Amino acid sequence: MASLKALKNRISSVKSTQKITKAMKMVAAAKLRRAQSAAEAARPYSTGMAAVMASLAGRVEPGPQSPKLLVGTGKDQVHLLIVCTSNRGLAGGFNANIVKAARRKAESLIAEGKTVYFYLVGRKARAALGRLFPRQIVHQYDTTEIRQVTFADAQAIAADIVERYATDGIDVVHLFYARFQSVMVQEPVGQQIIPIPPVETREGQGAGVPAAVEYEPDEEEILAELLPRNIAVQIFRALLENAASEEGSRMTAMDNATRNAGDMINRLTIEYNRTRQAAITKELIEIISGAEAL
Repeated sequence: MASLKALKNRISSVKSTQKITKAMKMVAAAKLRRAQSAAEAARPYSTGMAAVMASLAGRVEPGPQSPKLLVGTGKDQVHLLIVCTSNRGLAGGFNANIVKAARRKAESLIAEGKTVYFYLVGRKARAALGRLFPRQIVHQYDTTEIRQVTFADAQAIAADIVERYATDGIDVVHLFYARFQSVMVQEPVGQQIIPIPPVETREGQGAGVPAAVEYEPDEEEILAELLPRNIAVQIFRALLENAASEEGSRMTAMDNATRNAGDMINRLTIEYNRTRQAAITKELIEIISGAEAL
């Protein structure tokens, strides 16, 4: 049985930890409101942009002059997986779920005989993926200095991805992040961003005659601007969704930690009281026994 001093010190330690987890929960709740608003505001634009590009991908015939970002290289051998995670832990299963989704995709592609590489955004995926795929991590984008995600950050990542796609023999690029649904639910998402997957024709609905599209100034100039911007927009959305998901997951994790600390304090307090009562009872018995002996 632990001594009274040891129990008292442990109760004090758990109370200090509870104060920290409670403060972290309040900070995460404050950050979540802003991050959630930014993520929800970005969804209509990114979804609309993806729909427009998918529509264009369905109309453009693959050829030597077709934009590679739109129709691809014509091969499906080398895949690059962009894995977006956070730089900090204490966020429940947020980072682990994203890494798990990326790992499953990588293992599936490798089983099909494909070559897989990883492009990491954030630090938390490095440890897990580095153990399993030590030679397949081509780059880790440092986000430690980013306090609030901006479109310029997404553009920098997108520019690097586009350059690697053009020079490193990559055929397909996938993006992995966590879509924020609620404080309790953050869904890991994997989507192909290069080449643009075309819109699938629904059953019972024919493809129909493509609408006449008139480009101004011209098709090549518009696509040259839209294609890299679409990649930046999708990455920007992923970063915003991740920011909201991280704070939501951290808020839930810190709330659970605070509750668990409270339960532990109650159990330790009961144990302390019982130990103290046993010590007092023992002393009384000794006093009474000594008095009777006299």
